[in-house]
Amino acid sequence: MNQMALPLQWPADPRSDAFLLTESNRMAARMLEQWQAWPTMAAILTGPRKSGRSLLARIFAAKSGGTIIDDAERVPEVQIFHAWNIAQAERRPLLIVADSPPPRWQVKLPDLRSRLANSSLAEIGPPDDELVAGLFEHLFERRGLDARPDLIEWLTLRIERSHLSVIRAVDMLDQGAMERRARLSIALARSTLIAAGLIAEP
Repeated sequence: MNQMALPLQWPADPRSDAFLLTESNRMAARMLEQWQAWPTMAAILTGPRKSGRSLLARIFAAKSGGTIIDDAERVPEVQIFHAWNIAQAERRPLLIVADSPPPRWQVKLPDLRSRLANSSLAEIGPPDDELVAGLFEHLFERRGLDARPDLIEWLTLRIERSHLSVIRAVDMLDQGAMERRARLSIALARSTLIAAGLIAEP
């Protein structure tokens, strides 16, 4: 079976996408890698916004030859129903990417609801410390910002455990460094992120 390219290191070109693999998403990646063992030729992938779920889905499609329905809650249910049936008929895997699985995803079409209930589920969890640190390093590098290890460690210990919080913090620090014409530092991060409400007062 082909192995999925899930690099722990950043690509040579920092503008390229990379899926960072840690314990918070390893089980989801492994389940998609083993698509040939699914009970049906369809699975649901869920995870927080900005968790890399769409990128993981694209890696899956490239490696398996399968198809993707992204943001499934916003796609007509009849379209998903027909795609599910086609996947079974053609034995070509279908990955349905959603914010959450049924029943939290309230599917109205009974036939689709029963099919989704029989589909495999891969879930990306909230980021762990390793992933938070990796995201900070990756995002800073993509923007050409010099973030030293002590700053990465400081941020990892203090930021809320969510992908969106990490991205927002990098946005704020990028803007703050530019406005002050200063290098990234713990002092700059402290004042910027406290003012933005992203970390609490010490």
